[in-house]
Amino acid sequence: MTKWSAVIVGFILTLGVRAFFSHYEFIGLLIVGFIVGYIAHSGITGGLWNAAVAGAFGTIVAAILFIILATVGGSFMGVLGGLSGFTISGVASLIEVVKDLIYYAIVMGITGAVGGAISSKKDGR
Repeated sequence: MTKWSAVIVGFILTLGVRAFFSHYEFIGLLIVGFIVGYIAHSGITGGLWNAAVAGAFGTIVAAILFIILATVGGSFMGVLGGLSGFTISGVASLIEVVKDLIYYAIVMGITGAVGGAISSKKDGR
């Protein structure tokens, strides 16, 4: 079952990793996935699920922010220049978003399972 408090924390941390620590993205995602799994206190499968959901939300919101930035501040022409530039690269961007969605869900899910396992052993379950 999804624990939304853990997912929201992981979502915010995922956006922070993507925005500020992009050079260390893999290590940041491992740490965030572990934190989400630990906060969820739902065992291995619960930690995996919650961390994967947090990673997916982070990817989707980061893609939406990219679309807004590309549309509004795309070129000298303002909105029209950004829209045409984004439309031209739309297929490549969609493939990149799907690739990031899968990547974030897998990386964060694996360490979320580890965090969930550790938290469930601490609780005595």
